[in-house]
Amino acid sequence: MGQRLDNATSIYLEGIRDGNYVEAINAYVGQRYTQHSTPVRDGKDGFIEFFDDFTKRNPVRDIEIIRGFEDGHFVFVQATQSLNNGEFRYVTADIFDTDDDAKLIEHWDMIAELGSTGISGRSETDGPTEVTDLDKTEINKRLVSEFVTNVLIGGNEAHAADYLAADLAQHDARIADGRDAYLEFARSHALRYTELHNTIGSGNFVAVLAASELEGRAIASIDLYRVDNGIIVEHWAVAEEITDQATWVNEGKF
Repeated sequence: MGQRLDNATSIYLEGIRDGNYVEAINAYVGQRYTQHSTPVRDGKDGFIEFFDDFTKRNPVRDIEIIRGFEDGHFVFVQATQSLNNGEFRYVTADIFDTDDDAKLIEHWDMIAELGSTGISGRSETDGPTEVTDLDKTEINKRLVSEFVTNVLIGGNEAHAADYLAADLAQHDARIADGRDAYLEFARSHALRYTELHNTIGSGNFVAVLAASELEGRAIASIDLYRVDNGIIVEHWAVAEEITDQATWVNEGKF
């Protein structure tokens, strides 16, 4: 684990799970902390303010880091949270930016209720976790970026087979396995990606931060793809509906 990933996971485990959020924010965050989790104010004080209340409301916090990797100064983390002995269960996906000292300086996240088994028979977090094929990082990032740009944004379904395996393993609980099921879900729910904000990857894993529309609602998401031999073979996603700007306490999801 690199220092950047270690700092990001420490915010989760030492700061949030263990309740040492003041110590963690001072140890692992840089001179600024720009926040895109809309209920949390920018800066260290905003983080402390939010988790003062959060830890009081949720005195029992079990957090597990499922996947994580670094890409230059960016970090991706996927985690699960079980609060108050399972009263609330969430899956989260986070992207952090860091400074030259590996300290966290900006944070994007998506959080959703964690269900059980999805339509595909898979959970929202199971599947391979090991980062492999580090020599293919840039090729795989380009493949995923082109898929999002050409198919999800551009609507060029005829080219989907250039990017997606026919037997795509699906972890979005709403979607069955397979390339055709992924495309059919997009058609039947008027899912259209509108902007690709960031693509980060390490070896066989690539994460994208994107804006989309689903049945007319504005959505922010972090999608994670696993690539094998030049084709996307697995997909995880955490998405949130973008709330009215009047409810934000920072500049928003992006």
